[in-house]
Amino acid sequence: MQIAKSPEQATGSILTAEEAEQAKVAQRCIMAALDHSRAHRIAVLDESGKPSEDMPGITVPPKVLRLFADLLGRMSQRQPIALMPYKYELSTQEAAIILNVSRPFVVKALEAGEITYRKVGTHRRVLFEDLMKYQEKSRNNSLQALAELVQEAQELNMGY
Repeated sequence: MQIAKSPEQATGSILTAEEAEQAKVAQRCIMAALDHSRAHRIAVLDESGKPSEDMPGITVPPKVLRLFADLLGRMSQRQPIALMPYKYELSTQEAAIILNVSRPFVVKALEAGEITYRKVGTHRRVLFEDLMKYQEKSRNNSLQALAELVQEAQELNMGY
């Protein structure tokens, strides 16, 4: 699996239909193991489906197995995946790519105090965590505005 660093790279990492089906089966197996036991070991199988003798099983915490299952679920839907530490600092360009907006838009949001940032020399750096807070707040504001528009349309009997 490749980890995409930009939307352009992400399109090349989407699974084929066969790989997506394999990911779906793997996700179901992990979820079944987590639901019915305290499973925390993964065995590496060879092409025949038998345990590989040169690769021992590995012990994985249940939280990590849940993460694997979530990733496999998204991959089975053929969604591009990017993994990033929550405390990772982003440049304004990286933040713009994640938000799917222009870099100047991000800079304006930073300067307006909508997103917390720090300066390193002349460069602005944004914590991924802060960017996600901004994105969630922005999404909630959009949903609230949409709900208000729907309410207004119903009050005006516009047939929606």
